[in-house]
Amino acid sequence: MTAERAPLPRTELADLLTDAAQSVSGILTAEYPTAANRSYLHPVLGALSAGPRVVCELNDRLEGFVADEPRPTTPAGLFTLASYAAALGWLTESLAELTTSVDQICTRTGIPTEPQDPAVAAPDGAEQDGECGFPFSALELAAIRTAAEAAGLPPGDYVEVLSESLLAASRITDACMEISSGLLEDAAYVLGEATDQVRVGDGPDGLPTLVRSLLARMEAAE
Repeated sequence: MTAERAPLPRTELADLLTDAAQSVSGILTAEYPTAANRSYLHPVLGALSAGPRVVCELNDRLEGFVADEPRPTTPAGLFTLASYAAALGWLTESLAELTTSVDQICTRTGIPTEPQDPAVAAPDGAEQDGECGFPFSALELAAIRTAAEAAGLPPGDYVEVLSESLLAASRITDACMEISSGLLEDAAYVLGEATDQVRVGDGPDGLPTLVRSLLARMEAAE
């Protein structure tokens, strides 16, 4: 007969959340080589390449955490499970949104069709008067024209797709920072404050940080 194992100590539960936080924050520093003709995608390629790998790693750890005997049944264990699952779900959703944004950019630029003829580029100064509305210096305009020519896009179009790429990068950055921060807060709670008397789900104060954040987002969307 197999001896019953003791529940995971709170230090190990906190380490699980801390490791997950570090993995999520690592998405923001991931690099991916970007060809000159796709330079407008540079802001998102690192996260786009690293994100799915991190999701798979976190999912594998979650499955292992749930599969281990005994399964988490203590308040601290259930709290950790709820925090981890919320982080994984939020990250997966955010990466799906990032993928959709990148697909839209690729569709707009015609990937993988042949580059446009630079001769159809917007007239000089069009990038200043377009929808972007950003004032550029002469040096910046020269850099934009060079990058746009390499990408086979009119300068105005190049600025617009680069802006969309930067916006998508900003969204995934905000999501990863909030997820990582929430995991660290929950890890500190599990390690320093959670006790056997913690009642998960009994009022908002008993819920993990990310669960409360997700509930707040849902309420705001209604």
